[in-house]
Amino acid sequence: MSEPLDVAILGGGNAGYACALRAAQLGLSVAMVERDKVGGTCLHRGCIPTKALLHSAELVDNIRRAGDFGVLVGEPAIDWGKVLGYQSAVVTKLYKGLQAVIKARKVSTIAGSGVLVAPDTIEVDGAQALHARAIVLASGSYARSLPSIPLDGAGFISSDHALKLEDIPASVIVIGAGAVGLEFASLYRSFGATVTIVEALPRLAPGEDEEVSTELTRQFRKRGITSITGVKVTGATTTGAGATVTYQSAQGEERSLTAERCLVAVGRGPVSDGLGYEDQGVRLERGYVVVDDWCRTGVDGVWAIGDLITQPSLGLPIPHLQLAHVAFAEGIHVAEQIAGQADPALVDYLGVPRCTYSSPEMASVGYTEAQARAAEFDVEVARYPWAASGKASILGEPAGFVKAVAEKGGRVLGVHMIGPRVTELIAEAQLIVNWEAYPAEVAALLHPHPTLSEAMGETMLHLAGKQLHGA
Repeated sequence: MSEPLDVAILGGGNAGYACALRAAQLGLSVAMVERDKVGGTCLHRGCIPTKALLHSAELVDNIRRAGDFGVLVGEPAIDWGKVLGYQSAVVTKLYKGLQAVIKARKVSTIAGSGVLVAPDTIEVDGAQALHARAIVLASGSYARSLPSIPLDGAGFISSDHALKLEDIPASVIVIGAGAVGLEFASLYRSFGATVTIVEALPRLAPGEDEEVSTELTRQFRKRGITSITGVKVTGATTTGAGATVTYQSAQGEERSLTAERCLVAVGRGPVSDGLGYEDQGVRLERGYVVVDDWCRTGVDGVWAIGDLITQPSLGLPIPHLQLAHVAFAEGIHVAEQIAGQADPALVDYLGVPRCTYSSPEMASVGYTEAQARAAEFDVEVARYPWAASGKASILGEPAGFVKAVAEKGGRVLGVHMIGPRVTELIAEAQLIVNWEAYPAEVAALLHPHPTLSEAMGETMLHLAGKQLHGA
């Protein structure tokens, strides 16, 4: 029997490869089992390919309004094959780069399907056994559907299918108004489709601050995107006209919609079935691996990270977020524990930045106003409209705002934005919230003019009672 590894990781997505790279950097022997491609959902079926499509969609929108800036062009023509080729080239470049880093760090990558057969052993394809003193479960997630909607890859599709379609649908129903649904609704509209969003909860972007949600609905309406909220989907059929969805309205009335395609974007479920987790004493809850705030499963030597996990013991006002940057942080955190580092930093889950790359963009971190009030903080709020921003006016994107939620006389609890490039601006807000900064401290920092970043400074000036611009 060969000498056991230091770490064996089941899954090569963001969580798994981040753990592998950090563990190898710390001098540990590491093997990673992946049945598909290293990089997982984010690189191959999620973050990267969707944002590539969204960039193409943004260019289409910018060309359409170029005349507003004195640049005279006609209606843009879309070569969908080239759009997909650009998307594929971006993914391929990043995939090759990731493979090179993994090789340079001397991480062993084993292609195959792994199963946990003992607390210290992963079996690959029923043949090869990897023994390690630490096992990390990172098997990821899959795109969910609804019981009433079987996904056929044609009329009814998931986000995975959407990235491979060879044409742009003329009309789309999007079920689900979370980040995935909103991003696809946005890009389909930019490419000329008629789009209707159907959401069970009372508003779009239900996880965001309510004012942001209201503004998004208003801007989507201006773009011609229809939103139907507070309804229950009751059935789906494929007809000659395309995909028909039936739903029950808030008043109990049965109604239906028909479009060329229906994208089901109702979240992601954990990949844990048949992987031997429960057989080895790992506790599951609705298929998710239950872990503590250190990502420990309760089975000695076994951790779990990424989209796979749930952490009910934390008692946070938000669920565990299935985001790539959360997965990266968890992978690093666990690798450092295994390596025996003293006091590895816990992941600050409440301080995780949340981004939606629709048009308009949304980004947030920390408590929403409602969450802060529910937690019994003495809350004060400041808003800075993009209409008051010189740079936003230059860009021709004056709609939306920055909103900060603070404890009266105390620290900033949350920041919520909707508008131009806010997914790039949220990093500063994360520092403000995570470092428990006071508004006056941030207001004392100089933000360059004219930039979008000034909006953060102006919002903090407002909270500090020193506002210059805006209401």
